[in-house]
Amino acid sequence: MSQALLSLTPSDLRTLAGAIRMGRLSVPFSALSLSQLIHGCSADSLIQDLNDMSALGIPAMGIAHTVELLAVSMSDRPRIEDLVHLVVTGPSVSGVANRDTSVVVSELFSKAEESVLVVGYAVYQGQKVFQALAKRMNKRSELKVRMYLDIARKAGDTTMEPDLVRRFCHHFRTTQWPSEARMPEVYYDPRSSALERGGAASLHAKCVVVDLKEVFVSSANFTEAGQSRNIELGMLLKSRGIAERVSNVFELFVEGKFLKKAM
Repeated sequence: MSQALLSLTPSDLRTLAGAIRMGRLSVPFSALSLSQLIHGCSADSLIQDLNDMSALGIPAMGIAHTVELLAVSMSDRPRIEDLVHLVVTGPSVSGVANRDTSVVVSELFSKAEESVLVVGYAVYQGQKVFQALAKRMNKRSELKVRMYLDIARKAGDTTMEPDLVRRFCHHFRTTQWPSEARMPEVYYDPRSSALERGGAASLHAKCVVVDLKEVFVSSANFTEAGQSRNIELGMLLKSRGIAERVSNVFELFVEGKFLKKAM
């Protein structure tokens, strides 16, 4: 089956099934007859789909029933607009529905029940950015939080990697994480802190996964500017399947020792 049938709306699919049941469309199916029923469709591709099913021995009533089942399935499927929400941070402009990244991230953190995955490149003013998450962690002792952050080596810095990581962890714990809050697990990409810069790489992804049910992917760093002032674009998706796949990506990186635990 091509994309022709799948591109039709549930209403068009029901029209097609009804025409087959009433004999207005019959084997061999004609593109001309179809185009008079459903306007704007890819008639040749659609007719090919129908005739292919007929060639497999499926009777006309069977084809009609199959098309009706497809219509029901598509009607029951949530619209992409109901699953994916655009998150835009930036200047107020007529026609652009702004919603600060910080608000979305804070709401995700505040309702977490079991797990939170945070992936970020740059963290600055983290005590404010992660306030809602730290508060939620203190309230729910069973909440597991794992962060994947970039530990970058500045040009000319020859500090050994273990010392560089310890320095980052101390800085994160004392200046970027809310005080008197239990700490999350933190992982990093050792290539970003390697002394040999030829193979250097950054952990540049930016996303949040909550309870393996919601995924927020954004251009925004975990900084005050990125969360509230810059022009940033993100997508908030409610999908257990996608959330589990995103989480699994980073778990596999850890298992493969491409990401190491910092604290």
